[in-house]
Amino acid sequence: MKILAIIPARGGSKAVPKKNIKLLAGKPLIYYTFREARKSQYISRIIISTDCSETIEIAKQYEVEVPFVRPKELSSDNVQDFPVCEHAIKTLSGQDGFVPDIIVWLRPTSPLRKVKHIDEAIEMLMSTPAGDSVRSLCLAPKHPLKMWKVVSDRLTPFVPTEVTGIKEPYNYPRQELPPAYVQNGAIDVVWAKTIIEKKSISGDVILPYIMEAVYSINIDTELDLLFAELLMKEKSES
Repeated sequence: MKILAIIPARGGSKAVPKKNIKLLAGKPLIYYTFREARKSQYISRIIISTDCSETIEIAKQYEVEVPFVRPKELSSDNVQDFPVCEHAIKTLSGQDGFVPDIIVWLRPTSPLRKVKHIDEAIEMLMSTPAGDSVRSLCLAPKHPLKMWKVVSDRLTPFVPTEVTGIKEPYNYPRQELPPAYVQNGAIDVVWAKTIIEKKSISGDVILPYIMEAVYSINIDTELDLLFAELLMKEKSES
């Protein structure tokens, strides 16, 4: 079975400029994804999809394949994952006839994700042919039933009571509410046929791969970088 890891790393991050190559514990952020993907017992090929020349140079330094430069129209803020993934599949098929069975989508913004998580997510999809994809999750740090929106200067539950069937869930202790999970952006594993036939990077049947919060940090801000560095230092000293 041919399993392709795609690392999407466009160059135009605004909250943290050049985020994917920002130094974290002395290495470019993207290095940690390169390192763990290489350890996988299942991944056959690893590529990076980027429009950034600096990212391309760093990928080459770590001997990661850069088979194409991502087109400008697929590198803006509002471009979703699907067209970027589809472009990679079609380009590799046209260049050298490589057609994967499974895509592993590894965002470089999850530096604490380990090969154990990658391989377990792959195994989950391979053992469940009826599934379209696997998506990594962690427990939501704030329960969605305690969230609000403001309508005409009044608080209104973000999730209506008629949806949950629970009266005043915002007054419940968190422990009495059903567990809620949030996608952590660390891993997506999807059959290539799901992408090609269903035109989706997740499909209809999405399997949950649940990760601990400590491995789920996603780099969106400078504060996230500092927190990730503290966690890395703590783990190296323990």
